[in-house]
Amino acid sequence: MLLWMYIVISGTVLWVDFGTGCDYGRDKCGARSDGDVQIGVLSSCFSKVETRYSEEWSKTYNCSEFSLASFVRMLAIIHTIETINNSSFLPGVRLGYYICDTCSDASKAIHSTAHMLAVNSTMFGQCELNQKPKVKAIIGARYSEVSLSVARILTIYMVPQISTTASAETLSDRLRYPAFLRTVPSDIHQTKALAKLMSHFKWDWVGVVHGDDDYGKNAFHSFMADAENENVCAAFAETLPHNLDSKDIDIKIQNLVKTINSSDAKVVLLILKEELVKRLFNETIKWNISRTWIASDAWSMSQEIAQMDGINSVGTIFGFSFITGPNPGFEEYLQELTIPPGAENKFIEQYQQMRKSKDYLTKAVDTSITYGERLAVLSIAHALRKLLNCNETACRGEKDFAPWELLQALKNISFTLDEQTFHFNTSGSFESGYDLINWARDTPSRQRRVFVVVGNYSQQQIRIATDPEKPLEWFNPNNTIPVSICSKACCPGTAKQLSKTSCCHNCTTCLEGTYSNITNAPVCLQCENGTWSLKGWTFCKPKTEVYFMWTGREAIVLLTFTLIGFLFLFINLIVSFLYRGSPVIKQAGGYVYVLIMVGLALSYTSVILFIGKPNKHICRARQVLYALGFSLTVSCILVKALRTFVAFLPQYRQHNVKRFYKPPVIIICCTFIQVLICIFRLIYDSPEVDTVTNEQIMEITVQCKEGSGIGFAFMLCYIALLALICFALAFKGRKVPQRFNETGHIILSMLIYLFVWVCFTPIYAAKIPQRYLIQAAAILVSTYGIIFCHFTPKWYMALCKKKEEVTMEAYIARACSNRASVDSGFSVISGIEILKSKTWSQATIISSTHTDDCSTESPVYIVDIENSSNKQTTMRRRWQRRSI
Repeated sequence: MLLWMYIVISGTVLWVDFGTGCDYGRDKCGARSDGDVQIGVLSSCFSKVETRYSEEWSKTYNCSEFSLASFVRMLAIIHTIETINNSSFLPGVRLGYYICDTCSDASKAIHSTAHMLAVNSTMFGQCELNQKPKVKAIIGARYSEVSLSVARILTIYMVPQISTTASAETLSDRLRYPAFLRTVPSDIHQTKALAKLMSHFKWDWVGVVHGDDDYGKNAFHSFMADAENENVCAAFAETLPHNLDSKDIDIKIQNLVKTINSSDAKVVLLILKEELVKRLFNETIKWNISRTWIASDAWSMSQEIAQMDGINSVGTIFGFSFITGPNPGFEEYLQELTIPPGAENKFIEQYQQMRKSKDYLTKAVDTSITYGERLAVLSIAHALRKLLNCNETACRGEKDFAPWELLQALKNISFTLDEQTFHFNTSGSFESGYDLINWARDTPSRQRRVFVVVGNYSQQQIRIATDPEKPLEWFNPNNTIPVSICSKACCPGTAKQLSKTSCCHNCTTCLEGTYSNITNAPVCLQCENGTWSLKGWTFCKPKTEVYFMWTGREAIVLLTFTLIGFLFLFINLIVSFLYRGSPVIKQAGGYVYVLIMVGLALSYTSVILFIGKPNKHICRARQVLYALGFSLTVSCILVKALRTFVAFLPQYRQHNVKRFYKPPVIIICCTFIQVLICIFRLIYDSPEVDTVTNEQIMEITVQCKEGSGIGFAFMLCYIALLALICFALAFKGRKVPQRFNETGHIILSMLIYLFVWVCFTPIYAAKIPQRYLIQAAAILVSTYGIIFCHFTPKWYMALCKKKEEVTMEAYIARACSNRASVDSGFSVISGIEILKSKTWSQATIISSTHTDDCSTESPVYIVDIENSSNKQTTMRRRWQRRSI
């Protein structure tokens, strides 16, 4: 580093004059050594030409910034040539070299190339060129920008050019550059490797910085095409001038650093030469910016950058380098660096003037990078061996051959080195692949970086070593793979909705009927085979059929109350049987009482049919059972209400009205009308099974569809009509003494029914999913209203009252004490049936009249008598209470 600092500070300059004539003296280039076959070398020991902007045209190239890496590459060529000369590989043939420096400048490279091809003290471009120049092949240049310029000249005379680092894809064009060869793959493979590396680590949002030369531009466009195939996008793409002496280069680097700092891309690809990367890193160190940097082959193994102060603060560095390998004896050559007798080398002389130690070069530069230079020289040697027809003792061919003959031989060579075969493909390149380099911390100092091969790229496949003892080193607090994505990954159940940039997306939740079961699914898949999914699901499954299952909570509640209802009916039947001779039970109505229980039993049965999976027959049966059952019940109650109403009409109206009071006929007719309604409904508006599917839930509701609803409405309306008639008749006779009438019970039970079904109607019309559950509940409430209003009072009277309180005499006595006056002057005593023997088979007490007080010993009763011939008469008779 002291040598490097000295070179930079002192501004060491190599002066090369154009001259004004055709004189090309030997000292115009930096190094030479004579031989039978001369090899030209275009080196780049100096990194730039200091352009004089104040002059329109400069006669002198001022080259500065000595490059140790390029210097070592040049020495590797010399060492390999000397190694071949000291062997018997080309017996009788000595290889010479002629080395000119390009100063990393295309114009300077053209000037140097012309100098190499000039003979007989003539100047290239003004004096003729010999078809057999002394220089038979040229190795170089290092950069693609320079190699392109040189290749155009060498193509004219078919002088073979072999580059060890120029990888621009343009140079593979055999029509434009037929004389260009290289010992490395073209950038078309490198950019594929770079894109696959980013895809491997799932980096789809990266920054790209490239030079403005042909190499940078071509590599950038090639990378963008390959990146698109790997779903990798550029967060930003910036350009830096290839010329280090550009006026605004520092400003552009500062602006670039600001862009990198503001971008959310955590990975940056640098397709730049190492001098530009070094300047960029100096600026990022000032800004304390840490990123994951991806190096192109131009600087992937730069020791100068790896040894920068603060290099560990810039972050993780990966890069692809051309295949490296050993160069036997080269490190010893560097340590004992001398200029052989008869040779000239101004580069070595300048270096030796500043050298601090013998092993400085081996520490400052990784010598494995010179493998390409070794391959280039060996390629020429193998081609010469074939062209000159060499054997173990001599080479019998003509040594003064035309360069194109050597070019033909180069294209057909194939040799093996270090267990690997090398040859130029149809594009003039070696297919040697790339090594993946990780810049790890230098263990002793921890302040420098060392190059560790962690994988390779060949045959369009990237392979990364997974050695647990030597894991990849990530320069972040958790030593984890950094995340550099435009958008967060879409979890299963969602899909990517691409934006204008293909790598950026929004995560959209999969809709009903679709699913995704992988991360970053491009689309949501449709459910198949009758399956379904809800919003955001990762799988599909069949929908569940929903109905009032026997094990469901609703079903259990309905069954419980239904069974309790049946239990009440059973209790009522037992009480009626045990107390059948009691006035309470006789007053209940006899067969009418039994028919009410039958109707309620049918209604309870219909509730049971609401439970379980419905079918067509169940749907029809449950509504018919309820309609007929409740119609029968209300018809029976109607008879009871009508009896009270008729009995307490004025005397002059009773005779006409009572002709129509025929309970069996009324019950049958009222029930039969409902039968007709149900029949017409089953024919024209029959209930069917319906399946209701809702996309928002995973359930298929299996339920009964009540046709158009008209028949169902007629059915309910008819029962409501009967209930209203019952209510009206009972309300008319509401003033009857409470101990002897049921009008209050009828009114209450009918109000309960009407209220329940008035509430149910809008719920049913709204078609809410629970409407059938509510209907079943409404049936239960209605039936329980009948039970509690008509049955339980009888139980109370029969079971809880004393025997003497329920005799006929007790009823009559209470009637006198609780009478109510009416317009006719009668006291109404309703609901007591007395069985008489002999003359009267059955007598119903209708009313009593009196002249003074009920306490008289002989009240007068008006009694309905049915004799054995069913002839009804009305008469007055006095009897003592004891005679009843």
